[in-house]
Amino acid sequence: MRVLGMMSGTSLDGIDVALVDVTRDSSDPSTLRGHVLHTGEEPWPAATQDALRGVLPPAGADVATWNRLHAEVGEAFAAAASHVLARHGGAELVATHGQTLHHDVRADGSVHATLQIGDASRIAAATSLPVLSDLRTADVAAGGQGAPLAPILDHLLLGAGGVPTAVLNIGGISNITLVGAEQVIAGDLGPGNALLDAAVHAATGRGADLDAELARAGTVSTSALEALLREPFYSRPLPRSTGREHFDSAYVQRQLGAEELAALTLPDLLATLVELTAVTIARGVRQTAAQRVVASGGGIRNPLLRERLAAHLAPVPLLSADELGIPADGKEALLIALLGYLGAHGLPGTLERPDGTAHTGARRPVVLVALTPPHGLRDLAGTPADRAPAVRLLLAPPGAGA
Repeated sequence: MRVLGMMSGTSLDGIDVALVDVTRDSSDPSTLRGHVLHTGEEPWPAATQDALRGVLPPAGADVATWNRLHAEVGEAFAAAASHVLARHGGAELVATHGQTLHHDVRADGSVHATLQIGDASRIAAATSLPVLSDLRTADVAAGGQGAPLAPILDHLLLGAGGVPTAVLNIGGISNITLVGAEQVIAGDLGPGNALLDAAVHAATGRGADLDAELARAGTVSTSALEALLREPFYSRPLPRSTGREHFDSAYVQRQLGAEELAALTLPDLLATLVELTAVTIARGVRQTAAQRVVASGGGIRNPLLRERLAAHLAPVPLLSADELGIPADGKEALLIALLGYLGAHGLPGTLERPDGTAHTGARRPVVLVALTPPHGLRDLAGTPADRAPAVRLLLAPPGAGA
């Protein structure tokens, strides 16, 4: 089955896409083979990107604004899908994560609701393909966090190697999956790029501190770092989840106070926030039995963050997913393609723990997707082997044989 996976994270830097052929190994149906045909990033329309940034917390927005954005995000994803399919070949299925606008975590750490927008009907109309979407709400309805979703991919790719591995993604929020151990452990660790990007945007209008140019010129404020590390979220056990609703653009001022924040230069603030991300990730990793860390996401392209994270993790090595043949920049879109394949065959998108619950804390693993149009998979049912649980995924990169 050829699946186009599409994803936009909390950083809003673009629409990640992955076109993948997913098949069952002819000699071992429990092994999936993924031939990656294309990974890349499609740009947001500037007006839509600005409008999305304008409604994220702590900003407020009325229902009319969210309604219009649901349509506009759907149009943007539809255009991205049409562009990729026209240039790199057709597909049988589109799987879309959409854009998270709100992830409602209660005071006790449980998740009450989660909202991803991006009208799937517009994607279906533009591509004439069935579209699987709404990837988090079924897990939340079953009592789970709805996040992170990456563990199913991490487990299939790296869980069979015999080396306990912390698979790290640094997007707007950082999250981790421990695979290769007795039990998969997963959850959000804290802010990845979210606070850094918000500080840069507020001060300069730019989306990010490219190559950590500003942060390298700064000095970490010990007092500010200590204040930020007193955040109660970091003491919650995994699984846990969070988002920009909590780590929003006003978060640092709430934690430090206006006077202390004003005393920091922008480079010093950014250096401190880089250190915060590195420290909180390293503390999360140390709570596991990981013997290596395999990282992906936009944050790993920040050279200062990577240096500080490696220093805090030592002697545990920090590797890029690319070093293991996994496309680091396309990993989240690859995940969405995998979830589309699993959902199309009625298979859960979360992992079962020994007690029968899901890795997200849900009462049980569940199928994660909604289908548009409702009859869209009628001709894609596959064979009984296609509906068997998968235990491994082998990837072939673009240009390799299927």
